[in-house]
Amino acid sequence: MSARRALRAEEARFPLARPFAIARGTRVAIDLVTVEIEEEGRIGRGEGAPSARYGESARSVLAQIAPMREAIENGMGREELRASMVPGAARNALDCALWDLEAKLSGVSVAARTGPVPDALVTAVTVGIDTPAAMAQRARDVVADCGEAGPALLLKIKLDREDVVERVKAVRAAAPGAVLIADANESWDMALLGRVMDGLAEAGIALLEQPLPAGGDAALEGFACAIPLAADESAHVAGDVAHLAGRYDYVTIKLDKSGGLSEALALAEAARGVGMGVMTGCMLCSSLSVAAGWHIAAQSRFVDLDGPLWLARDRDGGALFRDGMLHAPVGLRWGYGFP
Repeated sequence: MSARRALRAEEARFPLARPFAIARGTRVAIDLVTVEIEEEGRIGRGEGAPSARYGESARSVLAQIAPMREAIENGMGREELRASMVPGAARNALDCALWDLEAKLSGVSVAARTGPVPDALVTAVTVGIDTPAAMAQRARDVVADCGEAGPALLLKIKLDREDVVERVKAVRAAAPGAVLIADANESWDMALLGRVMDGLAEAGIALLEQPLPAGGDAALEGFACAIPLAADESAHVAGDVAHLAGRYDYVTIKLDKSGGLSEALALAEAARGVGMGVMTGCMLCSSLSVAAGWHIAAQSRFVDLDGPLWLARDRDGGALFRDGMLHAPVGLRWGYGFP
């Protein structure tokens, strides 16, 4: 049994720098849950970003963590945790804190266990739902901020059922050199997908995330889509891959959906095993979440870790966005093999 630990969990509100609009609504602030596990003077940290889509709140996440306190403090490991809790933000916060603690106690970094990670990577920058003109202006602003020094810009266009092709074409005209991803957040049906597919392909959409509601994936079986499709809300754990293969081309992995880095790594391996691509995403979150997600992003074709960029104030030492590249949140020292 491990030496006695101390578990702390708390919630905090983070205002957004600007409203975040997707098909399910608009947000101006987020509530995050931070977990700390201390052992032998070392502290491992993890973050959970509760999602209303999955019936979560900061209060419910803290309520899920509370009954795990005794087991965690008495040495529960990551695999035991994975078997004891359902996927979600609560398990994610605990799992990531255990990864960080393990690195700090052992002197072996998370990257040494999961594979090398880059200092910087291309992340999608989100263009929230608005009028076509406003979305085009947002795209122009991002292009101007990034300049021409870096790699091709990656933009993620949030969509609902209205003005789908018009919005995409407006963003494309404003950012002709950008790689574009579209995300419908479960708001479409097959009829709408069929109507807009050619227009999206003509605009050069590289990937379309979750056009249909989770649970409606069977309609995609055998559907010849002109654009690669990614399962987001339909993809949580490694066991989901069996029914997603043949319907989607990619899985979008978010640690809060998978319930931690441990399950996210298993999901990525399962997806690759059946020839599916991997995209890393995140909820609206701080750089503490991004620090853990970075280890999945290093294995991904597409990356969307711009959650902290929406915050009015990130955690000190967080990720920085320069010249179209997201630079790792090294100041947080998450997963490092030393304190």
